[in-house]
Amino acid sequence: VQLQASGGGLVQVGGSLRLSCAASGRTFSGYRLGWFRQAPGKEREFVAAISWTGRIYYVDSVKGRFTISRDNAKNTVYLQMNSLKPEDTAVYYCVAGRSNVAGTPDSYDYWGQGTQVTVSS
Repeated sequence: VQLQASGGGLVQVGGSLRLSCAASGRTFSGYRLGWFRQAPGKEREFVAAISWTGRIYYVDSVKGRFTISRDNAKNTVYLQMNSLKPEDTAVYYCVAGRSNVAGTPDSYDYWGQGTQVTVSS
């Protein structure tokens, strides 16, 4: 089972990026898909998640700027990031899990390899 994240890069403050994460090796029917991030010297932080039925969760710091979506037919989850800030700089990880709890790392069984997002000022 693999989660392959892509779409990271270097962007200026106020810019946008779209992250994608394609799952292979199994279908994630019934799974919640999401994103965490980790900045240098900081703990891993929940960013957003979307359930199989489309229920969505965001950390407060990204509400109104980030949008998570999924394409179940393609086994893919997306994170559209707008109005990026320097504090959004981190490695972003896509995740998949079946727990009822959306915001903790232990709730997810599968993790992608991470994609770097750097927001320059």
